[in-house]
Amino acid sequence: MKSVPKKSTITKLHSVKTSGKSTRARMSREEWETRVDLAASYRLSYMMGWSDMLGTHISCRVPGTDNQFLINPYGLLFDEITASSLIKCDTDGNKLSESPYEVNFAGFCIHSAIHMHSHEANAVMHCHTREGVGVSSQKQGLLPLTQMALAMPYSQLRYHDYEGIAHDLTERERLVNDLGDGTMMILRNHGTLTIGTTVGEMFARMYRLERACKFQLAAQCGDAELNHLPKEVVDHTMQQGKEVNTTGRAAGGALLWAGLLRRLDRLDPSYAV
Repeated sequence: MKSVPKKSTITKLHSVKTSGKSTRARMSREEWETRVDLAASYRLSYMMGWSDMLGTHISCRVPGTDNQFLINPYGLLFDEITASSLIKCDTDGNKLSESPYEVNFAGFCIHSAIHMHSHEANAVMHCHTREGVGVSSQKQGLLPLTQMALAMPYSQLRYHDYEGIAHDLTERERLVNDLGDGTMMILRNHGTLTIGTTVGEMFARMYRLERACKFQLAAQCGDAELNHLPKEVVDHTMQQGKEVNTTGRAAGGALLWAGLLRRLDRLDPSYAV
């Protein structure tokens, strides 16, 4: 993997100087559309209760590039983020857009690792929710206990052991090795992570993973004995889930994402500026 500047350098990323043109006028139509989708994911995450004040991040590769991605300015809350406020940086730690804000180093470390790892990982999302952190702190992780777990997350889920706050760039290689061919990850004792070829696919995967964690914790409440499923039912349901989520109109989260954008446009379209 590529080497990057040390932490002390990245926390003071150099901002390139730009002309007086608007943010939108300085970029391609494809980049602007990506910015709008990414900003929408931040606003929707806030609405879903997935934000952690200034913590956690969502990023997306800049279209037409291999080593550039967009990420949130460290200091803005999720419900404040707009398409034009997102920061562009590269996997070497260079800040490529002008902003009064910086890029959080831990966020850079995790997200740059995934973007460097796979061309399919255009969009990356990491959360610290009550349900996700709760399940990540259980030794067995996500159990094959509910339809919500088996219909998608269980077969695509991978695990990465906790190493402390992500300030060590050498962790990036271990992180991507643990992700392998997975599209969802539980960062043990930390939270959840999903990737996607699009922002919508990434968001839909996070919804399904978080929902599975939520129902697992609900089932574990109280003293009732859990109804564990036989292996043949587990295998059958996982196969059904693969078929449902890879074919038809719902594939790639496209149908869900379109609906979520309509909802956001009704409630607060200010993300798209």
